[in-house]
Amino acid sequence: MVDVNPGGNPELLTTTLKGVSRAFYLTLRVLPKPLRAPIGLAYLLARAADTIADTAIVPSAQRLDHVRSFRAVLEGRTGRSAIGEIQATVAGAQADDGERRLIAALPDVFSLLETLPPDDAVRVRTIVVTLTHGMKIDLTTFPPEESGRIAALKTREELDRYTYYVAGCVGEFWTEMCMAHIPGLEKRWDRARMVDRGVHFGKALQMTNVLRDVPKDLRIGRCYIPEAELGPLGLTPQSLMEASAGQAARPALLALLRVTLDHYVAAEAYLTAIPRRHVRLRLAVLWPILIGLATLGKLARNDRWLDPSVPSKVSRRWVYRTMLLSMPMAMSSGLLRRWIKRLRRQVEQGIGVG
Repeated sequence: MVDVNPGGNPELLTTTLKGVSRAFYLTLRVLPKPLRAPIGLAYLLARAADTIADTAIVPSAQRLDHVRSFRAVLEGRTGRSAIGEIQATVAGAQADDGERRLIAALPDVFSLLETLPPDDAVRVRTIVVTLTHGMKIDLTTFPPEESGRIAALKTREELDRYTYYVAGCVGEFWTEMCMAHIPGLEKRWDRARMVDRGVHFGKALQMTNVLRDVPKDLRIGRCYIPEAELGPLGLTPQSLMEASAGQAARPALLALLRVTLDHYVAAEAYLTAIPRRHVRLRLAVLWPILIGLATLGKLARNDRWLDPSVPSKVSRRWVYRTMLLSMPMAMSSGLLRRWIKRLRRQVEQGIGVG
């Protein structure tokens, strides 16, 4: 069994991880112990790659080269000296202290990867390599952040493919890790069905992020609302920069909210397929569902959703309160379904369903 901090730098899966994601740190702590090291490590590697891809001060072509080098190290096609080259370019460009410490700790992160059992190491390497394909889409589809230009994905199919590469694939990884380490799941779960649900679960969370972050992403030249959704409304990605366009663009938002709700149906099925005795695993899956649906509810009711000064997000206090309330309810699938149904109903009322 791998401990949460097996040797090496004892702060990697505690202080370092908490510095780049307080929310995921809380999820990691509630996970069953055998899952903490491999899943926490996968998160650190993915977050490091994402930081490399998003360091706007570095030219996008150079960032793409660094992402490719990072992937080559993961795949064993090049030596770890490439990490030093990435650090020299990226570490000093970080304004965020947590991300700067993460990039500085990359040699320790790769050393920790080598301590994992072989099967876990393969799963971690595979998921992070897959995630870098989503980063490549960002760096090759959209213009440099400082260009003043905006580009959009073309179709809903492109958006669906993108959400797979940046989040849906994580559902596959999560499912494989659970079946490998949680007693009884290998026999209880239908692997293909649960992988499919896991993919939809990941897409649900990513679509929530995409729709919530439209105003912020537009200002770095990225429009994830496909042109095929905007064209029939007489809109362009550039026109979404005007907060007043929110009402005109609302049909596109509503259509994508419905797609996202469909993904959450599979996420709920994923949750309730977890045996009740595995309370920690249930909580780790439940919390993102509750936070995601609550975020969609705020977004569906936000008439100024294109205004970056009026974000659609739940408060940290709401998150902590929800976590506390969920603990005594986690063993009851009926109570969880009712809670999820109530949050889902708030979204549906906001988009005029029912």
